[in-house]
Amino acid sequence: MGPAPIALRMTQATARGTQLTAAQRRFRELLGKVGSGEHTSSGLTLAEAEEAMDAMLLGEASDAQLGAFLIAHRIRRPEPQELAGMLASYRRHGPGLTTPGRRALCFGVPYDGRSRTAPLLPLVTLGLLAAGDCVVLSGGEPMPVKYGITLAELWRALGLPLDRCDLAAMQALLTAEGLALCHQPRHFPAAQRLLPVRDAIGKRPPVASLELLWTPHRGEHLLVSGFVHPPTEARAWAALDLAGENDVITVKGLEGSTDLPLARAAIVGRRRRGQTERLILHPRDHGLPTLDAPWEGLDAWTVAALAALGGDGPLAPALRWNLGVQLWLCGQAEDAAAGLRRADALIAGGELLQRLGRLRRACDG
Repeated sequence: MGPAPIALRMTQATARGTQLTAAQRRFRELLGKVGSGEHTSSGLTLAEAEEAMDAMLLGEASDAQLGAFLIAHRIRRPEPQELAGMLASYRRHGPGLTTPGRRALCFGVPYDGRSRTAPLLPLVTLGLLAAGDCVVLSGGEPMPVKYGITLAELWRALGLPLDRCDLAAMQALLTAEGLALCHQPRHFPAAQRLLPVRDAIGKRPPVASLELLWTPHRGEHLLVSGFVHPPTEARAWAALDLAGENDVITVKGLEGSTDLPLARAAIVGRRRRGQTERLILHPRDHGLPTLDAPWEGLDAWTVAALAALGGDGPLAPALRWNLGVQLWLCGQAEDAAAGLRRADALIAGGELLQRLGRLRRACDG
């Protein structure tokens, strides 16, 4: 009698080992597409990438499959349609926040935090709020592989424990005060379940790139996303085009964030309806120093941050630069110089500190 058919032999082998569910067998097929060699890997279609991300968020794939998928995808690098498919899954399974009748500014920042330079986004956010904008942020607790300082920790240091709000309270704060922080452990537990595997593989997987492109905001918004390497930016543009995001700013920021540097030219891309404009902004042209403030711990940052909100201290020039440029990019000033003048007026008038006090009262209430 000849050898058993391949399908039968596979069934017999599976019976002797770990039983796979139907969902896990399907995920194995998707894994095979991203885990093949350089010449045989075909990548996933947008629909297949969405299906794979669904399986990961819903817990249908095993931990072994999760680790294999994430590391294989990192080595091969995700294609734009794969990122777009994963983004579609995040949009369906993640939380939703709205600002009816108002455009929001949504910032994509690394979930694994900062470790070398002093972050500015909470301070810039206060300035944007004082100027009348809505701001939607997202983040988690310290994440692999950097375990740097996070947005939630910075807001807590300023007296705003935003990560303690449930989603309904966060929506209420957004409606009343124009600010929201979607905190992954509390508001997006499906994504949080990937954390142990991300830690175990010891490398940043494509999900980390996805987090720079995702926002919980639903409705009209301007997405501001940080990047480090130019190929990452080009891939992000292509993925966001496929995902229907037609108003995007990309920033070659400090440690991959959206914070504009002082020590070098700021490289910014503005993409609207498929058209891209490249901006190279030199801080020295506006009389600014050329030194980025280092990260020296949360206590030192808190002191410097509060001083900067009033126009003083080592973070004040960087806050002025970042707020001025963002006011220009989001349409509140005709150019960078006008944005800087607007930033100066907001800071000198005490409006950033007033906004912080107002938010504290709202959170206490």
